[in-house]
Amino acid sequence: MKIKRVLNNNAAISENNSGVEVLLLGPGLAFGKKVGQSVDMEKVERTFLLKDSENMNKFTEIAITASMSEIMTVERIINFAKIKLEKKLNESIYVNLTDHLHSTIERIDSGVTLTNPLKWDIARLYPNEYAVGKKALEIIYKKLAKDLPDDEAAFIAQHFINAEVESGIDGSNSYEIIKIVGEVEEIVKDYFHTEFDVESLNYYRFVTHLKFFAQRVLEKKHYDEDDEDIITTLKKRYSQQLKCAEKIRKYVLDNYQYDITSSEILYLTVHINRLVKNL
Repeated sequence: MKIKRVLNNNAAISENNSGVEVLLLGPGLAFGKKVGQSVDMEKVERTFLLKDSENMNKFTEIAITASMSEIMTVERIINFAKIKLEKKLNESIYVNLTDHLHSTIERIDSGVTLTNPLKWDIARLYPNEYAVGKKALEIIYKKLAKDLPDDEAAFIAQHFINAEVESGIDGSNSYEIIKIVGEVEEIVKDYFHTEFDVESLNYYRFVTHLKFFAQRVLEKKHYDEDDEDIITTLKKRYSQQLKCAEKIRKYVLDNYQYDITSSEILYLTVHINRLVKNL
C-alpha cells in the first residue's frame, strides 16, 4: 500500500484494493515517509475505514492531533459497547468519541473540569449506556493512565445514546432547529466580527452542540443549574466568549421565552472559545 497523506509519525492515509481511502496506524509507520512511498505493513497495527466520506474526513483530521493510544483506546471502548449494548451504532461514534476523549484530556490537563448536569438522569434512564461510560473510564485509566472524573462516564454515555438514534434530533422540529442554529451563529459572527470556517472541526463541534441546544429551547427543557464558581472562573479566563454567550441568552429569552441556565452558558462559552480562539 502506498501513502496518500502523512498525518503524523504514527498515522497515514492510504488506499485499499478497491481504491477506498483507509487510515493506517502503527508506531513510526509514517516516520520519514513521503507521499507515494510504500507502507511497511509490519508496522501497521490498526486499519480504519468509515463508509461515510464526511465521517472519514473528520476522523482523519482528528487523527492528526489525537495520539495513536487515544484512538486505539476509543476503539476498545466502542468494541465493548457493541457487546454490552447489542445495538447498531452510527459510525460517527468513532469521530465524536475520539474527539471527545482527546479534547477532554487536553482540557483536564490544563486544569478545567466540567460537571455533567444530566449525569443522574442518564444513569437512571440509560443504565446500559452509563455502564459503558463507567467501563470506559476503567479502560482509559488502564491504557492512558488518565483518571477521569465520574461525570465523564455520563458524557461518554451521551455519545452512545446519540449514536443509537442517528442524530438524536427530533425531525419534527428540524425547521425550527435550523432557524435557531442560524440565529445563534449570526450573533457569534457579529460579536467577533468574523466568518466561520464551515469545514473546520471546531465548527462541526459548535453546530452539533447548537442543534441539541435548539431542541432544548423548543421543548423548554433545561440543564440543572451548575456551580456558579465555574462561571466566575470563565469571567476571568474567557470574558469575551462569556459576554457573547450572555448575548445569546438575552436573544433566546426575548424571542423564545426560554431562560438559559448557568450550565448552558458554560457549554456555550466553551464551544464559542474553541470556535474563535485563533482570531
